[in-house]
Amino acid sequence: MLHHSDLLQLKRWNTPTIYNGWEQITRRDPAAAAFNLEETRDFMPQMGPMVGYAITVVIQPSQKEHRETNPDAWNAYRRYVAGIPGPKIVCVQDLDKPRVIGSFWGEVNSNMHRALGCVGTIVDGAIRDVDEMTNAGFKALARRLCVGHAHVHPVSWNCEVEVFGRVVRPGDLIHADKHGFLVIEPEVQPHILEAARFMDANECKTVIPAARNFAELSTEEILANLTSAGAAFGGNAKAKFQRDGEW
Repeated sequence: MLHHSDLLQLKRWNTPTIYNGWEQITRRDPAAAAFNLEETRDFMPQMGPMVGYAITVVIQPSQKEHRETNPDAWNAYRRYVAGIPGPKIVCVQDLDKPRVIGSFWGEVNSNMHRALGCVGTIVDGAIRDVDEMTNAGFKALARRLCVGHAHVHPVSWNCEVEVFGRVVRPGDLIHADKHGFLVIEPEVQPHILEAARFMDANECKTVIPAARNFAELSTEEILANLTSAGAAFGGNAKAKFQRDGEW
């Protein structure tokens, strides 16, 4: 796991910036892996990005038999949550999808999870008590709001889940904000901060100045500067990571 200071530094950038570093060091396809494939909604954008390690749970609020077949599930699930080092992001697969029947989250459950070291959730379903969740400092990416909890009960946990079209496994590093979320596989986690820093600096030294400094230049001069800056950006990425840059 990364040092807590590194996680705090990852929070200084938005999720697209972290993605720019991730694509330079991953072996996965940057067009088909790691980020959400379906639209998410950040209900607390004013809280900025959240960063943490995935813990997972599956729910099905429409089915009351889960409470009957495993009445001790809440206690067992909370013990699982408590046993994992933080910071943690709870990734929730709702088996009722595409329907929304009830919410796993509300004022009480968000405060409980905050006490157990969780900083937020990505739930492929609904939340409620959004103001109270915000007051608890518990960030949520979800599909929508709803009124009730219905028959919500942990069905299974500490397992692979699918949220917003993306598979998440326990222990994956998650970076999430109003743009969506990125799932960072364990093997590249030690290098993600350096990669994100480098690519952000690479932009600031090459393509951004070329795009911004256009006063009194002709169209041909602007185009030439953009081409030159793009080549420099790509060359820097190639030298550092042996990969082509975005430009």
